[in-house]
Amino acid sequence: MGTVAEIIAEVRARGDAALLDYTARFDGVRLKAAELRVDGAALRESAARVDESVLAALRASIRNIRAFHERERAEGWEIETGRGVRLGQRVTPVESAGLYVPGGTASYPSSVVMNVVPAQVAGVGRIVVVTPPRTLAETPAVAAALVELGIEEIYTVGGAQAVAALAYGTETVPRVDKITGPGNRYVAAAKKLVFGAVGIDSIAGPSEVVILADETARADFVAADLLAQAEHGEDASAVLVTTSDELARRVVEEVARQARTLPRQKIVWRSLADYGAIFVVADIEEACAIVNELAPEHLEIIVRDEETAAARVRHAGAIFFGPYAPEAVGDYFAGPNHVLPTGGASRFSSALGVGDFQRRTSMIRYTREELKESGRMIAALAGAEGLDAHARSALIRMEE
Repeated sequence: MGTVAEIIAEVRARGDAALLDYTARFDGVRLKAAELRVDGAALRESAARVDESVLAALRASIRNIRAFHERERAEGWEIETGRGVRLGQRVTPVESAGLYVPGGTASYPSSVVMNVVPAQVAGVGRIVVVTPPRTLAETPAVAAALVELGIEEIYTVGGAQAVAALAYGTETVPRVDKITGPGNRYVAAAKKLVFGAVGIDSIAGPSEVVILADETARADFVAADLLAQAEHGEDASAVLVTTSDELARRVVEEVARQARTLPRQKIVWRSLADYGAIFVVADIEEACAIVNELAPEHLEIIVRDEETAAARVRHAGAIFFGPYAPEAVGDYFAGPNHVLPTGGASRFSSALGVGDFQRRTSMIRYTREELKESGRMIAALAGAEGLDAHARSALIRMEE
């Protein structure tokens, strides 16, 4: 954390010069200040290298995700309570948002879509993207996602220094009101440190899935979904909670069989060894108690009575019902956001959504008649708190 704090302080003090120094030091790329902003032609050139089948899938995904998030958008409202008093809320978008797009193996076009679409639906006027220097050249699908979403303001800077630039601004990179997007532990630490100067989405931890299954579940389906989670990284967590000894046995066999063909099998086996588990329980009630204790990011329910089981679950970031709703459906295509609370945070937080990019402003319109009616009660409450000037501000208006 100390190193991250130093990076943030340097960016605040030296602006672009610090960004250029850290980019040379951490990414091995020497840039000039004029090269920090990504050229539109270079972006489109990279995007043009995407396979047509990927581009078609990306476009369909964007349509689905946008349609879902359109339903989330909150609207302002107003009520009249009597004697001309009107109370309400005005809902407005944040003015600007910055999206961090990681590089390397964690550079996912799906994450770009999941972060940008709710900001666009909310009506955010300025959306800025930061990403390490090699990301767009090495990951054409990310470039294609940005082009399809109409994002034009992109800066080629990554790491904690990029977060600092978004939080405080430099000569080239603008300060934003909210920062979202995944990143490594340095990015997460930077987001935590700049929170307060700027809003953030969350501090995301390793990805998780819990599969709640009974004897009706297919072992090959369950194993495939556990492996899909485990390949995220060595710290990913894949857990099966089942009422069936036989299913548990067959899933272990299927995991071993399917893992042999995976390119990332070393990562998978490390993940399963350190963070994988199978719980065999007596009944669905006990299974749901375990689920609620874990409060997972993703929960798949593959049991005979899915609705009854789901009704007993209080803590989960997203719930996938039945054998034909694998986590991958939500990760890429269905529509709900895949930026979900991890590490048990689903007990108190929710998926990234349109509301994360909106503000609610209370609106109060009072009349002389109503204040004369309620002024003494307001003064009594203020007096009970020892705030005499508050009381006087109500009472003085009753003297007219």
